[in-house]
Amino acid sequence: MSLADKAYAEIRDQLLTLKIRPGDALNDEALAKELGVGRTPVREALKRLEVDRLVVSYPKQGTYATRVEITDLAFVSEIRLQLEPLAAARAARVATAAQRAELAEVRHRVEEFDIEHASVTEILACDSMVHRAIYLTASNPHLEDTLIRYNNLATRIWCLVIDQLPRLQEHVHEHLDLLQAVIDGDEAKAAALAKTHIAGFENAVRSVLFAA
Repeated sequence: MSLADKAYAEIRDQLLTLKIRPGDALNDEALAKELGVGRTPVREALKRLEVDRLVVSYPKQGTYATRVEITDLAFVSEIRLQLEPLAAARAARVATAAQRAELAEVRHRVEEFDIEHASVTEILACDSMVHRAIYLTASNPHLEDTLIRYNNLATRIWCLVIDQLPRLQEHVHEHLDLLQAVIDGDEAKAAALAKTHIAGFENAVRSVLFAA
């Protein structure tokens, strides 16, 4: 992993978990010092994060974490409701025996995951592990890149309300049936479960946002 990749991953995770809050200014010199890298890798990372819509730069003003608007939930979910089922069905169809074995290992890790005693960061990491494993198994790099980007945006929204969400254990354990459908090569079931999972996520977050 290059220094730029390292800086990208660490700044991205701070943005996703809201350690860097929406609207916060990002100072490349301060970030470089914090991460133990030079300013050049940080600047490269910030350019990639701008493409990901996680930061925005303004001429002569600086770089800021993008704000999270309520309308973002509908826009992001609209795209994920179309593409997540596509990725799940494709993964079920094209996965090799080795990839199915890897997904079985991911499923085992989710089954053993102790959500009751997990931190927010650990819950998010578990969720991300499942989705990224399916994206990778779908073997379409363009679809994978797109879904990673929108999954990241969804994660930021989730972090805004995660402490108020019920059914977190159920949400995480929904991955078990989804992974099994992909492992079994059941395209229709994998697509249906992926769609239900994303719709449930949107409804849960929406119920919190509009109750506030």
